[in-house]
Amino acid sequence: MVFTSKSESADEDPTLRISSPDGKLDPALFRRKLMNWYKSHARELPWRGVTDPYRTWVSEVMLQQTRVGAVVEHYGNFLRKFPTILALALAREAEVLATWSGLGYYRRARMMHKTAQFLIRERGGVLPSTALELRTLPGIGEYTSAAIASIAFGESIAVVDGNVERVLLRLTGRPEVKSAAARAFVQRKASALVPKRRVGEGINAAGDHNQAMMELGATICLPRNPLCLHCPVYSMCKTQGEHITPPRVVQLSRPAAYLLSLRKRGTATEVLLELRSDEASLMPGMYELPPLPLDAVQGREPLLRLRHSITNTNYYVQVFSAHGLEDSGLRRAVPASSTDLYWVLTSRLGSLPLTGLARKALQRLDVMAVNLPRLPASIGD
Repeated sequence: MVFTSKSESADEDPTLRISSPDGKLDPALFRRKLMNWYKSHARELPWRGVTDPYRTWVSEVMLQQTRVGAVVEHYGNFLRKFPTILALALAREAEVLATWSGLGYYRRARMMHKTAQFLIRERGGVLPSTALELRTLPGIGEYTSAAIASIAFGESIAVVDGNVERVLLRLTGRPEVKSAAARAFVQRKASALVPKRRVGEGINAAGDHNQAMMELGATICLPRNPLCLHCPVYSMCKTQGEHITPPRVVQLSRPAAYLLSLRKRGTATEVLLELRSDEASLMPGMYELPPLPLDAVQGREPLLRLRHSITNTNYYVQVFSAHGLEDSGLRRAVPASSTDLYWVLTSRLGSLPLTGLARKALQRLDVMAVNLPRLPASIGD
């Protein structure tokens, strides 16, 4: 079996080709080089080497569009709160969102919660073991189903994320083209490399291969300035460097202003928060600092400045403080209805579903405690 052939299928998009691929990639040799490197250089991450499919599911959902460092901080805490599918299913959605806060893309947490409830109700709390069955569950798509099936159950199925796609495009000397034909090409090449099912005591050929491919893209075959001299398959790569990519999407920049209003009740401190509507397109049902119109803060000095990114937009945020009863102008400027505003004890902030921006601001202003993550070794304690 060869990785590339003299000619691709007739319906392949001709714009995908940079040069005639007259070389061949030996899958067995590629896998051997890749796995030798992975065994020596793989990062120690708390979700690697686990035997509970639930933990694999949690990690793969968290890792979607999120930095590994941020996931490491949240993974252990999430599993301590919800150690089993049953524990997750029985939890209140607000509690799940509060634990998820800081990872963003909150729909992932909501869908995990709904899926856990579905599994308890319909499947005895057991995750299916094949990608085909996993795809039938709410919120589990092509990537997540393949990752769970191969890593947790050893199914011989390719896992293709952005890192794997980049590795395969560079190996085969292809530019990055957003089309159905391009996606099909990458999927075919990924599938051709996955080892046949081989599962035993301490052996999961397909799962280890998929993790090695993602690790290679995440740590060596980087989007910019790849570390080619450290690549275990450098000699097999047609590109040996950065490949042709479309222009990057320009990040939008938006200013934003928020109110920090605190009050004392005896020895306790309360902070004013706004509850986003359940119908909001972004972060429904989450608590945030009350937004302020920009014209209401002109000439005022902010208490805090920070930058916060959501999808393709950078928000340049300023937080303003209302000092005492005499400064009622800022409070009156809040456009939210009084029915959407709540005074919350600062000691309860950790149990509320806060937006990532609210959590970041409150922690930087020392209104909310920062919970440092435990070491990964303590997850199962």
